[in-house]
Amino acid sequence: MNSSSILKQQWQSLRSPLLSYVRKSPVSVRCRTNVTSPFSIHLRPHLPPHWSPKLPLKCAPLTSSDSLGPDQFPVHSGDLTQTLKQNWVSFLEILKQSNSLLPYVALTSTLIALVIPQSFTWFTTRHYAPALGFLMFAVGVNSKEKDFLDAFKRPTELLTAYACQFILKPLLGYLLCIISVNVFGLPTAIGAGIVLLSCVSGAQLSSYATFLSDPEMAPLSIVMTSLSTVSAVFVTPLLLLLIIGKRLPIDVKGMVFSITQIVLVPITGGLLLNRFFPHICNSIRPFLPPLSVLVAALSAGAPIAHNIESVKSPFGVAIFLLAVAFHLTSFIIGYIISGFTFRDSPDAKPLQRTISFEMGMQSSLLALALANKFFEDPVVGIPSAISSPLMSLMGFSLVLIWSKGRKSKTKHST
Repeated sequence: MNSSSILKQQWQSLRSPLLSYVRKSPVSVRCRTNVTSPFSIHLRPHLPPHWSPKLPLKCAPLTSSDSLGPDQFPVHSGDLTQTLKQNWVSFLEILKQSNSLLPYVALTSTLIALVIPQSFTWFTTRHYAPALGFLMFAVGVNSKEKDFLDAFKRPTELLTAYACQFILKPLLGYLLCIISVNVFGLPTAIGAGIVLLSCVSGAQLSSYATFLSDPEMAPLSIVMTSLSTVSAVFVTPLLLLLIIGKRLPIDVKGMVFSITQIVLVPITGGLLLNRFFPHICNSIRPFLPPLSVLVAALSAGAPIAHNIESVKSPFGVAIFLLAVAFHLTSFIIGYIISGFTFRDSPDAKPLQRTISFEMGMQSSLLALALANKFFEDPVVGIPSAISSPLMSLMGFSLVLIWSKGRKSKTKHST
């Protein structure tokens, strides 16, 4: 009997029991060959002691044309399932980290709106409330009822944020109005636009920025923003009357409906879903960050696109610089004031960031709507149109900076 016949006989004696064991056991079988070493079969884990071949395995070397790579032999389905699970987990982690792209996405959407405004004109004012409501729903899904109840137990923090919103910020707006009109000789309408921007309530985006930077502070931020928004029905017209002598009608019913649609219903829905259907929340949570990035980008670019002619007016650059000065100063003042007020608090730094977002991010869309409805000169609305993407870009850039700072401190502490 020649050597090829012996080899064939040995393989036949091994083939049936080997395949039977592989089908019944969670092992992986791989084939490794080269031109100098004999054919070898590796089992992981090892074959059980009771299984042994009748004949020893002696194989002749294979030629290079018969060589198989380490990944060309069929792998057991258990390994394939584990690999797919690992890849899915990695994919979900990537989705969760998409919030870090917010500053870059906001900048990109702003530039696109300036160059190709038609790409954002479909996103009209009727889309703003659902968009902001979606961001509040994302916060509610990641929160609990106790978090909001605890927020009402912090009156000092709420009062500090409120004072920053309706005392310090209107004073800053009035100062910039005086500088722009009397020092730089800009039209009075621009000064009125800055004052209008400074007298409206805080932006709902500030709560989402706080959620990204300090999630435990998000309920407190939502309560702060909601209080300023509700009271803005009375406070904003009063401030405008005192500062620029402009009397605005008070639409209590419309403001209450807006708060209910943008804040109350989405937050409540998220909280209830998190409480009674946690498995659904766990399934949708990874997909909320990329969708939130998309919504924030649309909210930043659309106001520019709809007011592109006013933005590109001869006063566009001057108004842009005024808006930068307004928001940058507001962020800094909020951070410093809260740092001094709560310097002995155990969560002083998170409070500083929270109140800084509250003061630095303004409800530009509300100011723009008021300007278009109650002021004849369209120039009044330009500061608000420029403010919307600018505050998003600045606010989410701070989120990125502060988040990196927290991660580096955590690494050093460990």
